[in-house]
Amino acid sequence: MTTSPRWRSVLAPAVVAAALAGAPLANAGTVYAQDHSPPHPPYPGKSAYPLYPPKPDHPMKPDHPPKPDHPVKPVYPVKPDHPVKPVYPVKPDHPVKPDHPVKPVYPVKPDHPVKPDHPVKPVYPVKPDHPVKPVKPVYPEKPVYPVKPVKPVYPVKPDHPVKPAYPVKPVYPEKPVYPVKPVKPAYPEKPAYPVKPAYPVKPAYPVKPAYPVKPAYPEKPAYPVKPAYPVKPAYPVKPAYPVKPAYPVKPVKPAYPVKPAYPVKPAYPVKPAYPVKPAYPVKPAYPVKPVYPEKPVYPVKPVKPVYPEKPAYPVKPVKPVKPEYPVKPVKPVKPEYPVKPVYPVKPVKPVKPEYPEKPVKPVKPEYPEKPVKPVKPEYPEKPTHPVKPEHPVKATHPEHSTKQHHEKSERGHEDD
Repeated sequence: MTTSPRWRSVLAPAVVAAALAGAPLANAGTVYAQDHSPPHPPYPGKSAYPLYPPKPDHPMKPDHPPKPDHPVKPVYPVKPDHPVKPVYPVKPDHPVKPDHPVKPVYPVKPDHPVKPDHPVKPVYPVKPDHPVKPVKPVYPEKPVYPVKPVKPVYPVKPDHPVKPAYPVKPVYPEKPVYPVKPVKPAYPEKPAYPVKPAYPVKPAYPVKPAYPVKPAYPEKPAYPVKPAYPVKPAYPVKPAYPVKPAYPVKPVKPAYPVKPAYPVKPAYPVKPAYPVKPAYPVKPAYPVKPVYPEKPVYPVKPVKPVYPEKPAYPVKPVKPVKPEYPVKPVKPVKPEYPVKPVYPVKPVKPVKPEYPEKPVKPVKPEYPEKPVKPVKPEYPEKPTHPVKPEHPVKATHPEHSTKQHHEKSERGHEDD
């Protein structure tokens, strides 16, 4: 049975209505029904414990501080009266505009002279007809080329095998630090070499003999008319060259001077004993080289198909001899144009007559001066408003206990 306040508010009127309706029905029911069922148990009354905890009293809000009085509005000075509008002087009457001058009678324009008639255009001679062009020769038909062979279909390339993964490179140990090398000793100075002896004088070569005089060639004959060439003339007999003279005997080569004895080379200083080389640290053993997987065998490439032989093209036909074009006919002499006729002299235009001068316009009268406006008085300074007081801090309300509401809701669900 539920005890929630929502259900009690609904059930209370229902119980009263059922009690009122059940009184007459009970008397009528005794006539028809002899066996009565046990009566309903009474509804539970109100619970002894309070449903809601008493609400805490809210703190009283503090009174707002009284607002300061507004400053007294300053008394503005009385604005001076606007000056009385001066009586403008009576506008003078506009002067009477003078009458426009009468348009003078212009002199009559003289008539333009009659233009003379243009001379008649001469008749030009008729142009002669151009000669007929020769007929173009018919070229032989182009031979039919053989059909090109179809490109053979190549076999599909096989897929390459998957490349195996190489092992990870091992970490090598650090290189040991080498000891410092000793300082290199200074070498002794180089000895001076002896002076080089002078070479003997070069002997004079014999004078070269003079070559024989070159014989004169015959005059160039006049070429006959082509295509018959003239007979080639015989060249003169080649003269005998003189016998080449014997070269003189070369002088005996003089003996070179004896090479002087070089100074004794000084003995180098004794090389100092180098310090004992320190023993290097024992070289660490490198890791054993891993065994790489064997390289996969690539598939055999397919044999390239043999291309078909190139077919023999047909022999090109001999082009016909180009016919000679007929001699171009001589164009007729262009007739001379007739002489341009002399046009008559243009007549002289008459002199333009002088127009009368324009009349002078009357001077416009000046307007009266405007009155001076009075100076506007300065306004008093505006008073500063007082600083508004701060509002009091709002009181914090006590936290509502949500736990009691939660427990009551759980209890209500259990009763259901």
